[in-house]
Formats: sequence, structure tokens, C-alpha cells
Amino acid sequence: MRIKARLTVMNFLQFFIWGSWLISLGSYMGGVLGFSGIQIGSVFTTMGIASLFMPGLLGIVADRWLNAERVLGISHIIAALFLIYASTLTDFPSFYIAILLHSFFYMPTIALNNAVSYALLERNNSNIVKEFPPIRVMGTVGFVVAMWVIDFCGWTQSPYQLYVSAGAGIFLGIYSFTMPAVVPAHNPEKKSFASALGLDAFVLFRRKKMAVFFVFAMLLGAALQITNAFGGPFLDDFKTTHPNSFAVQRPNILLSISQISETLFILSIPFFLNRFGIKRIMLFSMLAWVLRFGFFALGDPDERFWLLLLSMIVYGMAFDFFNISGSLFVEKEAEPTIRSSAQGLFMIMCNGVGAIIGGLASGWVVDHFTVNGVKDWQSIWFTFATYALLLAIIFPIAFREKK
Repeated sequence: MRIKARLTVMNFLQFFIWGSWLISLGSYMGGVLGFSGIQIGSVFTTMGIASLFMPGLLGIVADRWLNAERVLGISHIIAALFLIYASTLTDFPSFYIAILLHSFFYMPTIALNNAVSYALLERNNSNIVKEFPPIRVMGTVGFVVAMWVIDFCGWTQSPYQLYVSAGAGIFLGIYSFTMPAVVPAHNPEKKSFASALGLDAFVLFRRKKMAVFFVFAMLLGAALQITNAFGGPFLDDFKTTHPNSFAVQRPNILLSISQISETLFILSIPFFLNRFGIKRIMLFSMLAWVLRFGFFALGDPDERFWLLLLSMIVYGMAFDFFNISGSLFVEKEAEPTIRSSAQGLFMIMCNGVGAIIGGLASGWVVDHFTVNGVKDWQSIWFTFATYALLLAIIFPIAFREKK
């Protein structure tokens, strides 16, 4: 029980750090720093760039030379210091570099957090499949709590959100050093850097079904980045027409419903995956993204506030049905010798290449529909909805799955 409690705290803090700024940083960059749409989108691509190689690189360090919990702690402390530095900056080039350096050290901690959790649960003779999900759910709770803290403190457009995240990061860094040691495994068949990056799994692209799946996983990963970057700025722009509305006064609380929905839809995945298969599950995800963006386009904080609420609710299906179900599908399709590499490749396609494409493309779309500093959000969201709809039309034709 003691180790489970400690891992619960670790997972809570792991995502509290991220939730402190991921959803609200776009509002700060646009409303306070005056960054353009492409600049805001570019800052969010830093997480995708870091996800291309840093998890594999630090994973090798933890596998070969340094205890995993120490790599986790050092990474969190360095990442926190770059956030503190970013909070002092107001120009785009310096701010971009600071967040990029932060991402280099924060993004690998997600995988390291899982690795430490798995190792300690296994040492404790726990059933990982049974015991880890309740621990991991507390990470989502931490993400939501962080959003609420930033919102109730009025820091959604303040650099203080970065200080809160950095403070939690330093605390978790120190806390990680107190965890039981997870020493490097002295395995004669040590994994190469290419294998850690998921490059071994590129043989899966020889199969048409898997090649199509990975391409669409990348395109759906781009959709995720759109609302991370511009959900906050969208709600903030209602301050001129609905200054006293809940959506304007408490934007993070409203957006946090998306994460709450995510935790609920995770529980439905086994039923849907067994009942409908991966093809229909992915199609449901694409249609959910259409609704997510379409409800944003049609909603407002007054008479059509219910459409904004529906947009938050369908996010759970949009995210989980391609991210979690996709990971399970890759696990089933990949040979045992390349399963770890296949999961790495799936992460690269979704959180790496997809995030980069989504960040840059969404920034360009926002700037295209911005005239004299005024954004035509309805056209912006309908453009994103059309993008998701095209994916939903093409995917069933391109992807072939045996029953």
C-alpha cells in the first residue's frame, strides 16, 4: 500500500505540472505577449519536436547508466528551471527556445514516470494491469486540479502559471530522488538508440493496413494540438461580447470538462473495441473531432453555451478512441520482438510529427482568418471541422481490416 500511495502522488504531480500551463499558455501568449497564431502554434510544436527523440535518448540513459528515478528527478528539475526562465521573457524567439528546452526535458518524463511505476509495482508483486490504471487516473486528476488552481487564482493570462508548474516540477524532482531505486537492467541485449526511437518498427509500414493506420494516427495527432493551442484564446475573445459569462470568467474550469470526459471514455474502450473493432473506433474518433470543432464554431457563452459543453464532452471520445485504442491496436498487431519499438513509433507519429503539423497548420489557419487583430473564430473552427470530416470520409476507404 505504501508504494502505491507514493506512486499515486508521483503520477498526480507528473500531470499537475503539465496542466498548470498546457491549456492556458495560448491565452497568455496571445493576450499578453501579443504573439501571432503561427507563433503560438510554433510554441506548441516544441513538444512534438522533443517527442521525436528525447524519450528514446533518456530512456537509454535510464536503461544503461543511471537509475530511472534519478533520471526522472534530474529531468524535472532542469525542465522547471527553463519554465522559470521562460516566465521572464516577452519576445517570441527567446520564449520559443526556452519552451523548447523545457520540452526536451519534460516530455521524456512521461515515459520515465511509467517506467518507474511499472518497475516498482512489479517489485512489489502487484498486478500491473490491475493496479496501474487507478494510479494513472490520478495523473488526469492532477491535470484538472492544476487547471482549476490557475483559473481560480486568475492566472490564465499570467506568467504565474509557469511558476506554479515550475514549483511542482522542482518538488517532484526532489521527491523522485526519495523513491526506491530502479537500477539499470544489465541486459546483454541492450536496446539501441534506433530501437528506442521506434525505428525497428518501421517494418510495419510494409503492411498497407499498418501504414494507413500510422498516417491517420499522425493526422489525428495534429487535431489534438489544435485545441491545446487555441481553446483558451477562443474563449478569451468572448470578453468583448460576454465579459461576465462563465466561459470568460472561468475558461480553464470549462475546458477541464474535456479531461474529465477523457477519464470516463477510457472506461468504455474495452466494450467499444470488442464490439466494433479498430476501424470503427477510429472513425468514431474522427466524427467526434468534427463535433468538437463544429460545436466550438456554433457555440457561445450565452444562449448556445450548451454547445460549448457538448464540445467538451465529445473530446473524451475524440482523444481516447484514437490514442488509447490505437495503442492497444499496435500492441496486438506488432510482433513481440518489436512491440516496444512499435509503441515508440506510435508516439512519434501522434505526439511528434502530428503535433508539429497540427501546431504549424493551426497557427497558419488562425492567422489566415485574422483581420486587423480580430479573429473569425467561426470560420477557423469550421475549417478544422472540415479537416476532420475529410479524414472520416477517406479513412474507411483507405483502411482495410479483416473481421
